[in-house]
Amino acid sequence: MSTIAIQSRVDPRILAGRLFEARERTLLLTSPLTDEELHLQHDPLMSPILWDLGHIAHFEELWLTRNLDGPAEFVEMPGLFNPFEHPRSERGALRLPGMAECGEIMDEIRGRVLGRLAVNDFDSANPLLRDGYVYNMVLQHEYQHNETMLQTLQLKRGRPYSPALRFDVPAGPGSDVEASRRTMLRFSGGEVEIGTDDRSAAYDNERGRHLVELASFSIDQNPVTNGDFVIFIAAGGYSTREFWSDAGWKWVTESGAQAPMYWTWVDEGWTTRSMDQTAPVQPSHPVCHVSYYEAEAFARFAGKRLPTEFEWEAAASWDSSSGTKRTYPWGEQPPSKDLANVDQLSFGTRAVGSYPRNVSALGCYGMIGDVWEWTASDLGPYPGFQAFPYREYSEAFFGPEYKVLRGGSWATRPGSVRNTFRNWDYPIRRQIFSGFRCARDD
Repeated sequence: MSTIAIQSRVDPRILAGRLFEARERTLLLTSPLTDEELHLQHDPLMSPILWDLGHIAHFEELWLTRNLDGPAEFVEMPGLFNPFEHPRSERGALRLPGMAECGEIMDEIRGRVLGRLAVNDFDSANPLLRDGYVYNMVLQHEYQHNETMLQTLQLKRGRPYSPALRFDVPAGPGSDVEASRRTMLRFSGGEVEIGTDDRSAAYDNERGRHLVELASFSIDQNPVTNGDFVIFIAAGGYSTREFWSDAGWKWVTESGAQAPMYWTWVDEGWTTRSMDQTAPVQPSHPVCHVSYYEAEAFARFAGKRLPTEFEWEAAASWDSSSGTKRTYPWGEQPPSKDLANVDQLSFGTRAVGSYPRNVSALGCYGMIGDVWEWTASDLGPYPGFQAFPYREYSEAFFGPEYKVLRGGSWATRPGSVRNTFRNWDYPIRRQIFSGFRCARDD
């Protein structure tokens, strides 16, 4: 009996187009900056933008030219752009190339990458090449650094960052957001599928689709809004010990935080800044730039808690009526700026309910886009975890020091959002585009 080999559906022309589009976006984001601004370390939390650009280029070279033939002679990232050799706090002192030289390096590497792309065998037994995985990994790496660069640009010293291009997005359906935002939806519990077996794009920490037994719980239909958070502030939330964990209370007393990052009290009202625009806080928008500890404290104030990452994924992906799992809350259609507030160029959050099709089978809105959502979970491996293709992406961060965030923000590229994607950060971080929704036990 003869067998028919199933050929890979990877189209090198499509991959080349995606690489081109990703680089166009990177250069669009940096185009308003002077060479001095590109060199400057605007905050110890973040890298100089030029470091990010060099790191993007050398990561591409590392994986799409030098290591593509397999792991036998693994080549390390050049020291200047190796994040483990130079933590963020030290990168401002590095002697970085200028933008012109950096651009030449990026172009030269890209030329070699495209030359290799045309002759690759995507049916290869090499797991890096199979189904184009390594190209999707490099694309997502550039997408993720775009979002990191936007965090830096929000922290920018001197003149505020003024985007070269800004898109309008939907104003919302005009529903009664004030009433609907406090609605909670019940998940009846039972066995749900967590993670994915996708081998073309998913990171190692997402892999290993497995069953998890969940008790019944309720979860907010919408993310917590600015209006909700103002109530917490007015009730003395930042100064009431009972709302805070021990670690959270230590952080809030030492940091002196009294509101989300970038909020300022002006003339009897709160204002907030997004890049070069300062405006009154919009009550119907998801709260953004809050730490895990602030999210945890608000949840206690509200008589709730943060969802676990498995509860979050179940609420986002599980369709109990069919017993199937969705790739995105709304189904299988890839994300776009018409479905969710993603892809960066809105440069800010939008009112809850602005995207009526961005709804899960359970009925939760906005689980992708606007803000990353803190969960109660530490970052850890799934059953049978295997680091691939390098342990420093995920495994080096496993442990209680990091909390998992889910969903994706307005600053996330569509190619880096899906229900199974796991982001993580220290619980003190607020420069990230982070918010949350609450849950409670039934």
